[in-house]
Amino acid sequence: MSRLFLFLLSERHRLPLWLPVGMAIGILLYFEPRDEPAPWAALATATLGVALLVAGWRRLEARLPGAAALSISIGFLAAWSIAHRQPPMPELPRRAVYVTGRVVAVDTLAPRSGDSVESSARRVTLGRALFETPQDEGMLPLRRTLRIRLRGDDVAVLAPGDQIRVRALLRPPPFSALPGIRDQQREVWFSGLAGGGRALGPVEKDAATAVGFPDGRPVESSAAHMVGDGRDAVDRKTTDAAVGRVSVAGEGASASSLIETAREIIAARIHAVLPDARGAIAATVLVGLSGAIPAADREAFAASGLAHLLAVAGLHLGIVIGLIMAAIRTGLALWEWAALRLPCKELAAVAGLLGGASYVALTGMHLPALRSLVMAGLVVLALLTGRRAASMRGLATAAAALLLAGPAELLNAPFQMSMAAVMALIAGYEALRKPLLRLHGDGGLGRRLLVHVAMLGLTSLLAGLATLPVSVAHFGEIQPFFVLANLIAVPLTALWVMPAGLVAVVIMPLHLEAAPLHFMGEGLSVILWFARMVAAWPAARIATPMTPAWGLAAFLLGLCWLCLWSRRWRLLGLAPMLVGCLSPFLIAPPDIVVAADGGVIGLRDGGMLYVAGRSRDAWVEREAWKQAFALPLVDLPQAGGQTPDGAATCGEDGAPGVCVFTRDGRSVLLRVEDGSDGSVTLPASLCAGMDLFVTVSPARASCPGVRAIDRFTVWREGAQAVWLEGAHMRVLSDLAWTGRRLWTMRPGGHGTPNLPMAAEE
Repeated sequence: MSRLFLFLLSERHRLPLWLPVGMAIGILLYFEPRDEPAPWAALATATLGVALLVAGWRRLEARLPGAAALSISIGFLAAWSIAHRQPPMPELPRRAVYVTGRVVAVDTLAPRSGDSVESSARRVTLGRALFETPQDEGMLPLRRTLRIRLRGDDVAVLAPGDQIRVRALLRPPPFSALPGIRDQQREVWFSGLAGGGRALGPVEKDAATAVGFPDGRPVESSAAHMVGDGRDAVDRKTTDAAVGRVSVAGEGASASSLIETAREIIAARIHAVLPDARGAIAATVLVGLSGAIPAADREAFAASGLAHLLAVAGLHLGIVIGLIMAAIRTGLALWEWAALRLPCKELAAVAGLLGGASYVALTGMHLPALRSLVMAGLVVLALLTGRRAASMRGLATAAAALLLAGPAELLNAPFQMSMAAVMALIAGYEALRKPLLRLHGDGGLGRRLLVHVAMLGLTSLLAGLATLPVSVAHFGEIQPFFVLANLIAVPLTALWVMPAGLVAVVIMPLHLEAAPLHFMGEGLSVILWFARMVAAWPAARIATPMTPAWGLAAFLLGLCWLCLWSRRWRLLGLAPMLVGCLSPFLIAPPDIVVAADGGVIGLRDGGMLYVAGRSRDAWVEREAWKQAFALPLVDLPQAGGQTPDGAATCGEDGAPGVCVFTRDGRSVLLRVEDGSDGSVTLPASLCAGMDLFVTVSPARASCPGVRAIDRFTVWREGAQAVWLEGAHMRVLSDLAWTGRRLWTMRPGGHGTPNLPMAAEE
């Protein structure tokens, strides 16, 4: 033990870096149990940690356990507190219903294949929603928001703040298609959503709230001049709505509505100049409206390892802040009076941070961008105080602040990938500082260019290797050409696309944005061409099986061990990192899976996933299974057919829609089609010797005495996974995996009834 403390004492300057890691462990301890944990143990642990810190402040043996206990308790209590402060998940109407509410945001969704951007569908986010049903009469507005996809032929002019009424079919957050994969109900719980749906009719705007539209046309205002004239007529509908909202700024429009309006105006102006995929990408990187990007181009960016260019986060914010700092510092340096009397570097840093904050607000204040803004603020603070800008302590401070503000983000890919990338970059450049200085030397322009290219490649390699296992865990694929793709696309984005885009936004009120937007579009054309080319290469996307949660945790903990220590024992972190990378291949995938709605059944055999059955969400479930298994999906053979190895045969004893699957001495009867809803009983000869009966309909009287997974089973317990392990057959349900937590909805996806207020006496 004394030897361990000697090691820790030699690394005492790195010990504070582990405080956010302790908080992360505490957050995981909150989310891991299957039943909602009580906070008393964490409070007791926190008290013990404080006592150890106070009593043994001068002894490392007491400070370390005390700080560890306190940080873990803080993480647990932060997660518990925020989870319990969320409003309950409401019970949504199960039939078509008229919904009224206030528009919070209007998003343009990706057009279907072959359609133009102008034909894209829209989705509105509604706040303070009310349902026009007898049961909901007199109820308070929903405390959560709803997302409703509008009809493609709906031409209603909508803007944030409008009060609308629409007939829609709503749905609660879905259950997982397979135990152990992404928990969308947990994500929705912490996001403030109540669910979504699709509009069945046109939107009706409340005339009383359409201020600025007295005769159906927007009133003139200073913002109206941003709309332009003939060349912007393509997007007149969107900009008219935005102008109508800006014109009533003095009549109670909120800051968020004004920002949302500005985003839509800028996006409309961009699409007027660049009406194709380039305009959709430009609107993404400049105002954060990414819904209009065609699906094929999204796939090309994902396959080439450039998907991060379509998500406004640290890269884009860093480019914006860097460009503003360079422009301000150059301008001050050219002004002799300012250069001699003012702290040009510090002023440029503050201006860059303010510009970055404006950019984050304009792009929708998404959490990845907010995380990057916090870290940028710490960098600017370090510059102002004369400290090292990119330091591991700054990263640890930002991570601790972000975990306190949003503990649930720890489980999501953006947080994990951004922290892993920045941590790897800081640690990598710390370790390679001397070799890089020797490489830089005192060479001329050619050598500096070589060093710049080498550092770009090193940056892509360090960030890519650190985030690759995280990406595999969340998205189930590897992009082997990501280093090459980023080596080309990132400099083009930083030196061509973003500068032109920022100039266009700045001069947009003067109607001079066309030239810089066209110049930006040329750069985007090069990036698009390169992304499509790389995506077309063989093995551009390699599918990988589902990563278990413990595998991802092992990799991230090993990465922390490798990056946060400074001595050679840091290399011990490579062992858990390797185990985490190999974990998808160390576990056996299920042999049979049943979807959460009970309508689709899949069985794994011979390197294929055979799927049968029909349901409303069949395509979503198929995609989830395809990613989790990393196997091609094929339809189960029809009656009289069988799989190539004969493990599954269909049409036994002439029974339609019935298959038998055998593996490791276990036999499973599958009823994949049943038009009688279970009322037709299967022959007893079929059920004889079966270990399990899986059916898309209620089992009812079929196969008595045989364990059954039917529609009622998945209604109560969610999706099912079955392992046929010789003498031991294991069945795991989604309910058994997730447990009964605050965000776990009741069977059938039922939430808490939003009861109306009692009648006044």
